[in-house]
Amino acid sequence: MELRELKSFVAAAKLRSISKAAKELNIGQPTVTTHIKKLERELSVPLFDRVTRPIRLTLTGQTIYELSNPLLDGIDSLSSIISLAEERGPVTIASTPDIIPHTLLSVVQKFNELYPAVYLRIQSANRNEVTNLVRTGEVDIGIIQHPERGDDLHFEPLFLYERVLIAPKGHELLSRNIQSLEPIAKYPLILMAKGTYTRTLLEEQLQKDALKYEVIMELESMDMIKKYVALGMGVSIGPRLAIEDDDLSKLGMVSLANFLPVDQAGILTLPGKNISDPAEKFMTVMRKMLVTK
Repeated sequence: MELRELKSFVAAAKLRSISKAAKELNIGQPTVTTHIKKLERELSVPLFDRVTRPIRLTLTGQTIYELSNPLLDGIDSLSSIISLAEERGPVTIASTPDIIPHTLLSVVQKFNELYPAVYLRIQSANRNEVTNLVRTGEVDIGIIQHPERGDDLHFEPLFLYERVLIAPKGHELLSRNIQSLEPIAKYPLILMAKGTYTRTLLEEQLQKDALKYEVIMELESMDMIKKYVALGMGVSIGPRLAIEDDDLSKLGMVSLANFLPVDQAGILTLPGKNISDPAEKFMTVMRKMLVTK
């Protein structure tokens, strides 16, 4: 059974005429007749009562028509449904909780201005989880810093991920020339949860330097960390990108780039995975906004 046979049958049934069906389908009348006869042979039943004029469906023909008509309507609408899906998304994105409310937020705001009809789905995860989500094809785009290098994923660096000391305004550390973690380790630390990349990097360096330290708070977002640091509960080390201009009325920061790595951050994708047009547009907006000059 072929689609063209069903189309000829449904048109003839709807118009109750072989000739009118041929005209509507823009094919020859013998072709319509051939399609219907072939369908009848395959089903081993007559579909039309040809004795009367105009032609009428048999009981079996009526059943086949009622099943086939909505099927063909659905097939005819596939192209418009596919086109709508290509226009609206969703674009699936995974990123780390320090990038999402800051760097990614500004990109999303611009993208929504340009493409308000496109649906975005954003998932927060740590660096390794983001990598796995991209690797398994569960998301279109990963946005992380310093990904593990491998031949199976493509990384496009777009911006720098610099780490800074974050302390309450007027804190004594803000006026010092800090050359190591030693002076910072003397103060209570407020850090992201264990397993996050910066937390792991810091603790490895603290242990390597044999420094004693105390983590008094483990929080899930840099925004919460900033609030508790501003209260004078302790100090933190986090990404420069998490510090907004409004934060500087209550917080101070010192670059730690002289002894902590400044990583590249950007877009992580899976080579060979089909990237939708909305996803391509999102990456284009991100490149224009964030590419390192």
